[in-house]
Amino acid sequence: MIKFVFLDLDDTILDFHRSEANAIRRTLRALSGQEPSDATVKRYSEINDAQWKRLELGELTAEEVKLVRFALLFRELGWELSPTAARDTYEEFLSEGHDVFDGAMAFLERLSERYPLYLASNGAPMMQRRRIADAGIDCFFREIFISGELGAVKPQRAFFDACFARIPQFAPQEGIILGDSLTSDIQGGRDAGMHTCRFNPQRIPGCADIVPEFEIAHYDAFFEILDSLQH
Repeated sequence: MIKFVFLDLDDTILDFHRSEANAIRRTLRALSGQEPSDATVKRYSEINDAQWKRLELGELTAEEVKLVRFALLFRELGWELSPTAARDTYEEFLSEGHDVFDGAMAFLERLSERYPLYLASNGAPMMQRRRIADAGIDCFFREIFISGELGAVKPQRAFFDACFARIPQFAPQEGIILGDSLTSDIQGGRDAGMHTCRFNPQRIPGCADIVPEFEIAHYDAFFEILDSLQH
């Protein structure tokens, strides 16, 4: 029986890639005085994703990720710009990005009427909390867990243990996590003993090493899964 529902934030509720693209365009324009190409914006996203994967593996700290991604990008572009200035400018612009996926607000309203909801997100606390508040979704959650406040990141067990410790009478087998990331959400939730569901509206192929218990392409299907686990 499911009694606790964990939701990822970025690319599960909020359209992070849209916010990211807007923020990096504004950042590179402000620092270089040039209009970045679509290819440059895409390349930044690729580099950024790779560094966050390194964070999940324990190869980098969160602060290192924020600088390394820009250092690598600027080196490829041949630009002599400051990664520190880029980090600060980018975080300010990204904190303004809170694009909610179509249907997400109605999904949260309906889901919160049936279950206690908990938000579990990697990221910088000030930036994530601003985006959550500006999106108007904070009211749906009993607790909001952000890696920068917990001192551990998804998929680390320490992240989930810190979350569980703040929920009265929590039992992992009575919880489920819905998220887009196989590595942070699915692997992390599985290792913590929870049910797992991948949110995959674009139907991106998975991998043999990390298989979610469930996978959905639209929000309504999540209710069917919850109903199937109520026994």
